[in-house]
Order: sequence, then C-alpha cells, then structure tokens
Amino acid sequence: MIVAVTAMSDGPDARVDPRFGRAAWFVIYDTDTQAWSSVSNSGGASAAQGAGVQAAQAVARAGATVLLTGHCGPKAFRALDAAGVAVRTGASGTVREAVYAYLEGRLPRATGADVEGHW
Repeated sequence: MIVAVTAMSDGPDARVDPRFGRAAWFVIYDTDTQAWSSVSNSGGASAAQGAGVQAAQAVARAGATVLLTGHCGPKAFRALDAAGVAVRTGASGTVREAVYAYLEGRLPRATGADVEGHW
C-alpha cells in the first residue's frame, strides 16, 4: 500500500503540513517495501486557485491509496475520493509519526471535508 503524507519539507522526519492543497511536499511511504520518497507540490502550493484538485492529482499519480493530512477541503476531498484515495485527517507531528499513527489505527477515515475551501 502507498501512503502519502502532507509535509512542510521532504523526508520522513519532516513536520506534517496541516493543509492539503497548499502543502509544500507529499512524502510517500510504501508499506510493502518500507521505502520513503518525496514529491514536491510546488505547482499546487503556489496556485492561485485549484490547489486542492492539483494536489489530489499529484497524490493519485504517485500511486497513493491513502492520504494522511491535517485537514482537507471539499473540492480536494471529492477529487481524492474519485481517484480512490482514502483520506485520513488529524495527522500531526512528523511524517513518520503520522504513518505510525495510521498503521496503529489512530487516524480515522474521513467521510467528508473538514474545512471550507481556501483554508
């Protein structure tokens, strides 16, 4: 399984970015190989509008089936849902800590957006 986490910088020791669409990075963790990689979100983070949808496309292209983030707006949530990416909100700490929290069942699956757009 491929897990994407919103991050303020690259790598597993980066802090979780509480914003989805405007996160600077997505850190990717493969639960099968235990490999880490990072994907820049520079295009989405600086977009005048549509940042959440662009970020959702980047996460889907990375092959993620799960997204860990602090918060997710309505358009981004719909785009992620359409791409088959399960959203888990409430992630905090480092990326590595968020992944462990998810694997331990401490991050519940979101059933919808938890913030308004442009948050």
